[in-house]
Amino acid sequence: MTDLSLQRRLAAEILGVGEKRIWIDPDHIDEVKEAITKEEVRRLIKDRIIQVRPVHPPSRGRWRIRHEQRKKGRRRGHGRRKGVASARRDPKEEWVNRIRKMRRYLRWLRDNGVIDRRTYRRLYMWAKGGMFPTFASLRRWLIEHGYVKQ
Repeated sequence: MTDLSLQRRLAAEILGVGEKRIWIDPDHIDEVKEAITKEEVRRLIKDRIIQVRPVHPPSRGRWRIRHEQRKKGRRRGHGRRKGVASARRDPKEEWVNRIRKMRRYLRWLRDNGVIDRRTYRRLYMWAKGGMFPTFASLRRWLIEHGYVKQ
């Protein structure tokens, strides 16, 4: 293999890129070998014998594999975590989802005649006040007090 490091360096200097990005046409290696001045290298660039390779962005292949693993629950253990729980998922968003579920259920109970309007209002306000930390605790309370059958 012919040493074209001088020509590669000169071309990189002229084009303002790194030496790794310089491509030399393998069919015209003899021509390139003879070019030892910047002027000769400029002519080869003009004739498209020496060209610049395009910049390649970082490959996302490894990211895709990791992402699939994380979707399955892998790579999410204690050793991987950097923030507190509230930094990893928004407590307000969790609350909004929880309260919406409870209110939807209470509305359904009221509309289907399982509970009357007064009971609905009382349970609604209790849920708003945080008496039921989860949907399951609301269901449990309703079963214990005979409003809903298991």
